[in-house]
Amino acid sequence: MATAGAKDPGALLTIGELSQELGVAQHILRYWETRFPQLRPMQRAGNRRYYRPADVDLVRRIHRLLNQEGYTVRGVQKLLRGKDAPEAPMPAAAVAPPPPEMREEAAGVDVFRLIALRNKLEAALD
Repeated sequence: MATAGAKDPGALLTIGELSQELGVAQHILRYWETRFPQLRPMQRAGNRRYYRPADVDLVRRIHRLLNQEGYTVRGVQKLLRGKDAPEAPMPAAAVAPPPPEMREEAAGVDVFRLIALRNKLEAALD
């Protein structure tokens, strides 16, 4: 059961609600619809968009790949077309934190992103 002010997990989301949840402007979500054919929210009267749970999952995945994992739009398109597309976000425990002595040396460097990139490259070479 949903709490007051929150929607049920299976409920449709408007573009405004999804935009606010992800911290992405509404025009960006509309742009993604033009670039990712898999993303097709329902449109009702007045072209009002309603995102189904599967659409919401896809948008979250696109957002993660573009903004957290550093993929380009073309890279995400390729991933979504392929069968090797990552389905779920990597658990935080999958990337081990660097030892304390490395943290001091790497000040100003996004070590976690570098480790994730290394792991991806390692998996690609296997």
